Amino acid sequence: MANKKETQSGAQFNLGAFLTKNSMVIALVVVFILFYFLTDGRLLYAQNMSNLLLQNGYVLVMACGMLLCILTGGNIDLSVGSVICMVGGIAAVLITNYNFNVYLTIILCLLIGVAAGVWQGYWIGYVRIPPFITTLGGMFIFRGFGRLVLDSKTVAVQNQAFLNIFTAYIKIPGLDTDERILSPLVVGALIVVFIFYSTISSRTKKAKKGYRQNSAVSDFGRSIIISVVLMIYCWMLCQYRGISVMLVWVVAICLIYHFITSKTAFGRYFYAVGGNEKATQLSGINTNKVYFIAYTNMGFLAGLCGLLCLARVGSVNGQTGNSFEMDAIGSCFIGGASAYGGSGTIPGVIIGALLLGVINMGMSIMGIGDSWQYVVKGGVLLVAVIFDVVSNRKSGH
Repeated sequence: MANKKETQSGAQFNLGAFLTKNSMVIALVVVFILFYFLTDGRLLYAQNMSNLLLQNGYVLVMACGMLLCILTGGNIDLSVGSVICMVGGIAAVLITNYNFNVYLTIILCLLIGVAAGVWQGYWIGYVRIPPFITTLGGMFIFRGFGRLVLDSKTVAVQNQAFLNIFTAYIKIPGLDTDERILSPLVVGALIVVFIFYSTISSRTKKAKKGYRQNSAVSDFGRSIIISVVLMIYCWMLCQYRGISVMLVWVVAICLIYHFITSKTAFGRYFYAVGGNEKATQLSGINTNKVYFIAYTNMGFLAGLCGLLCLARVGSVNGQTGNSFEMDAIGSCFIGGASAYGGSGTIPGVIIGALLLGVINMGMSIMGIGDSWQYVVKGGVLLVAVIFDVVSNRKSGH
C-alpha cells in the first residue's frame, strides 16, 4: 500500500510539474483554439498565419535582446521603441531624400543602434546608474532625435532594393512558380529531419555518458508534435506567397540567441549575474562588462528592428515604435522570464510573443478596438508575473 501511495503521489507531482513547466504553451494552445472559434475559423486563413510571424517579427527580435537585460536582474530597456524610430527615420531620410546607397545605409544604421546601446551600457554597466532611469532618459532623447531627423513628417521608402532585403518572398527555381509554391514544404521537411537527428543524437550521447534523460516517448513525442505543427505551418505558407525574407531574419536571430544563451559559457554569465551578482564577481566574472554587453546588444537589435519596421510598413514617422518596448518586455515575462532575473529562455520568449500575436490578430479579426487589446494584453502580462512571483515564493527563492 505504501509503495502504491508513493507511486500515486509521484504521478501527481510529475503532472503538476509538467503543467507548471508548460503552462505558457498550454495557454497558447487554449488561446489559439478560443480565437479560432471566435473568428469562425478566419484565424487559420493562410494569409493570417503567414502574417502572424511577420507582424510580430520585430517583437521576437527585440525580445531576444530584452531577455539578456532581464536575465541580469529583472532589468529592462525602455528606450528600444525610440531607437527604432530614430534608426528608421535616419534610414528613410538617407534613402529617400538623399538617395544614399542602401547597403551603406543599413550598415550605418546598425552602427547607430550599437552606439545608442553603448551610450546606455556605459552608464548602466560602469557608472551603475539604474537601468530604469538610464533607459527612460534614452527613451526621450532618442525619440527626440528621431523626430528632429524626420522634421515631424512621415517619410516613405520606395527603394525596391532596400525593401527586398527585408520583405521579399523567396522563390526557388524548380520548386516555385506563379501557379504553385513548394519550397516551404521542402524546407520544413529538412528541418523535421534535423529535429529527429538532434533528438536521436542527444539521446545517444546521454546514454553513452550515463546521464539521466527523459523517456523515449517524451522526447520523440515532443519532436513529433513540433514536426506536425511545423509542416502544417509550411503548408499554409505554400498557400500564400511562400517564405518571406523577414521570416528568415527573425528565425536566424532567434536561433543565434538560443545558441548563445543555452550552449555557451558567455551566455551563462547573464544567468549568473541575475542569480547572484556578488558570487559571480567573486568567481572572476566582470559583471560590469556583462551589463554593458547586454545593453549594447539591445541597441544593435533595436537598430535592426528599425530597419525591419521601416521595410515592413514602408514609412516612418515620429510615432513609429511607440510602446514597442512593452511588447518585447511582455513577451519575455509571459514566456517565463523571472521578474527577479536569472531565468528565462529564448523558446519561452517565442511562446510569449506568439501568445501576444495571436491575441492581437484574433481581436483585430473580430473588430475589437485597440483600447480593449491593451486591456487584455495588460491582464495577460499581470497574470504571468503574478504566477512567477507566487511560484518563486512557494519554492523559497
